[in-house]
Amino acid sequence: MRVIPIFIEAGITGFESPAAEYKELGLSLDQLLITHPNATFIGLASGHSMQDIGIFDRDLLIVDRAEPVNQGDVIVANFNGCFVCKIIDKVNRQLLSASTAFPPVLLTSNDEFQIEGVVTRSIRIHKATRELLACLR
Repeated sequence: MRVIPIFIEAGITGFESPAAEYKELGLSLDQLLITHPNATFIGLASGHSMQDIGIFDRDLLIVDRAEPVNQGDVIVANFNGCFVCKIIDKVNRQLLSASTAFPPVLLTSNDEFQIEGVVTRSIRIHKATRELLACLR
């Protein structure tokens, strides 16, 4: 798949095709979205706690295990046997949601906790495909 560098407005402004005189960038979506292919996996977001930063239920999350984890990064972690997507507060040893409706979670020595990777991109699915629905079963 090739990326066409055109800006697409959400409103209808005319009838001429915006792709009438385009040039290809010569990039695949893999090249554009994934920096470390051998250390990257794709997850499916679940829930509403990260909506305020633009991660919605059933968005695809591109998670990079090779990316260094910095204060305030959005991460995927194994927290007490559950995979969670949260903002990491390394200073205060907390997992933060992007919504004030969900309180911070303090990480204690009793918790099982392992960072699986940094969320580098999220992709919104507007129309489910057969392939995506198969993953959800």
